[in-house]
Amino acid sequence: MTTIHDVRRLPVPARPRNPRTTVLGAVITAVVVAAHLIAWDTTGMSFGALAEGWRGMADFLGEAIPPDLSWTVLRPSLEGALVTLWIGLLGTTLSVPFSLVLALLAARGTSPSATVYQLARSLLSFLRAVPDVVFALIFVTAVGLGPFPGVLALLLHNVGVMGKLWAEALEDADPGPVQVLRSAGAGRIQIAAHALLPTVTPQLTGLLMYRLDVNVRSSLVLGLVGAGGIGFLINQSIKLFKFDEMLTHILVVLVLIVAVDRLSALVRHRLS
Repeated sequence: MTTIHDVRRLPVPARPRNPRTTVLGAVITAVVVAAHLIAWDTTGMSFGALAEGWRGMADFLGEAIPPDLSWTVLRPSLEGALVTLWIGLLGTTLSVPFSLVLALLAARGTSPSATVYQLARSLLSFLRAVPDVVFALIFVTAVGLGPFPGVLALLLHNVGVMGKLWAEALEDADPGPVQVLRSAGAGRIQIAAHALLPTVTPQLTGLLMYRLDVNVRSSLVLGLVGAGGIGFLINQSIKLFKFDEMLTHILVVLVLIVAVDRLSALVRHRLS
């Protein structure tokens, strides 16, 4: 009678190695290492310089702590935070119709032709490639300082980002309902309205809430270039060397970002 202990253990055969794969892996590794070495030298990375500058950082923190929580500083900080929130909100919601139209034109299943598909994709790539800060600088020179150029900058950049995300969501949708309506003779608009959009609405809404979270953070940076909001107050405090006021504004921003992040996460969780 054969027992388990009598079974002979056979050696595991070695995994065959492809010489081409080995060479390709070595080349890729060498390229990545070389790229990092060049980047390190070009950017002037030096942890020694960072360690030597500890006195300057200590002086900076000493002037910023404790924050100035007086009402004369806290009130405009809270008002600026609300303006930052409104910039992010309008920059997100006003871009919805433009993003949806371009997403439908840039999705393979709903685009009327290959030419329209390429044009829509190119426009989305352009809007996505130009940073929102650049858009803000352009609109500040056109309409002046304030929240309005910030809203316009976020609107254009968000159309590029959200349009691409929505187009990919439409392309990855369940093809079943689309095929049923197509076999019944439905047109592209009918397919999009009755099959695609109802299927991917939770995913589109989740992406929209994610972009709202990102845009509120971006509106803070836009304030540094004159687009209003609490970022403008932070920039003023730094220029006037009022670092305790700057810290107050940063703490208010922290509260705002955490609140928006929690709201966005809650909505996405309920949609999942």
